[in-house]
Amino acid sequence: MSSFRRLFSGVVRKRLLLLRRYPVNTGSELLGLYVFFAVVVFGGHAVAAPTITDTLPGIIVGFFLFSMAYVAYSGLSWDVMHEAQWGTLEQLAVSPYGLSRVMVAKVAADLLVSVLYGGILLSMMLVTTGKKLSIDLLTVVPLVTLSLLSIVGVGFSFAGLALLYKRIENVLLLAEFALVPLVAAPVGAVPALKLLPLVEGTYLLRRAMSHGIRLWEFPLADLGLLLLTAVSYLALGYLVFRACVRRARRDGLFGQY
Repeated sequence: MSSFRRLFSGVVRKRLLLLRRYPVNTGSELLGLYVFFAVVVFGGHAVAAPTITDTLPGIIVGFFLFSMAYVAYSGLSWDVMHEAQWGTLEQLAVSPYGLSRVMVAKVAADLLVSVLYGGILLSMMLVTTGKKLSIDLLTVVPLVTLSLLSIVGVGFSFAGLALLYKRIENVLLLAEFALVPLVAAPVGAVPALKLLPLVEGTYLLRRAMSHGIRLWEFPLADLGLLLLTAVSYLALGYLVFRACVRRARRDGLFGQY
C-alpha cells in the first residue's frame, strides 16, 4: 500500500503540473463545457422558456455529471496515447509497478481532476442561473463516485484500444456524444435504461440535488442497482484492458507509435 501511495502521489503531482503548465488548454476545456451549457439553457429559454425553467435544476445536475464523466472516461485513453507519443509507454510497462497498477493510479487521479472540473463548472452554472441546489456531501459524493466508476469501466476499454491502435481520437469523439443521451435518459418511461452506465447515477443524483433527498432515503433497490452497475462495468472494462495489455505485450506494441 505504501508503494501504491507513492505511485499515486507521483501521478497526481504530474497531472496537476500539466494542468498548471498548460493553462490555456485547461481553461479552454472548462470554457467549452460552460459554453455548451449556456447555449442549451439560453437558446432553449428563447424557444421554450417555461419548459427550460421547469427543468433547469435537472439540466444543471446533468451537465455537472456530464463534465465529470467526460474527464473520467477519456482521461485514461489520452494518457495512453500521450505516453506512446512521448515514448514512455514501454518504460511504464516494464516498471516495477507494472502498467496495470500505473493505469489504476492514473484513473484515481483522473477522478480527482474530474471532481475538480465538476465543482468549478457547477459553481459557474449556479451563479449564471441564480438557482440553488441541495449539495449534501454525504449524499452527493457517494452517488457521484459510483456513477463515475461505471463510466471509468468504459474508459478502461478505450484505453485498451489505445494500447493496440495508438490513435483513437475520433473514436473518443464519437463516444463523447453518447454521454449526452446517457445523462438525459428517460428512465421514468424506460426503466431498463438504468442498466446502462451513468444512467442510474444521474437519475438518483438529480433527485438528490433537486429535491433534497438524502442517501439513506433512497430505496435500497435503487442504491443496489447503482452499486451493481458501477462494479460490473468497472470490472468488465478492467478485464478488457488487461486482455489488451497481454496482446500488446505479445505483439510488441508498447514501443510503437
